Amino acid sequence: MPDPRPHLGEPLALDLLNTRYISADGPQDLLTDVAGLRQWLADNTLDLPADEATLKAVISARQAILRAVKGETVEDLNTVLDHGRIRRLLTADGPATEPDVAHPEWLPAWLAADNLLHLLATAPDRIKQCAHPHCVLFFYDTSKNGTRRWHSMTTCGNRAKATRHYARKTQADGE
Repeated sequence: MPDPRPHLGEPLALDLLNTRYISADGPQDLLTDVAGLRQWLADNTLDLPADEATLKAVISARQAILRAVKGETVEDLNTVLDHGRIRRLLTADGPATEPDVAHPEWLPAWLAADNLLHLLATAPDRIKQCAHPHCVLFFYDTSKNGTRRWHSMTTCGNRAKATRHYARKTQADGE
């Protein structure tokens, strides 16, 4: 079954936030069950088991990431990060790193939290929420000058332009 979400392809942490979205039927949540978790894992090429314990951990990480991105608190994110660490090792191909998570159900949650750290270290000002007032989606602004406002110009951007155009036309017609 194809992913029903309107916006895919963001970095892992933001894609996890985007498991909550708005459709024509109102607010939606991909992570209401294990099937939705399985979909999210597959969309992000995470070949990991989907079960109730993993679902609970991923939902916890989503909330922690949201609170960190909104500047509310970092403690929840640190709690998720406490479930793992980066292990450094030397392989036949040279130095390598790999995630080391004691409880496997926390691996996808930990990977998403770790991804947020990478985004924050690289360009925290590029983590944005769509500027459309009725959109809840997040994106990583990859535009050259960092001024992107919409998760998608074809949906939210065009809606905003149409609303402004209608308001100008209505005002001009009323004069």
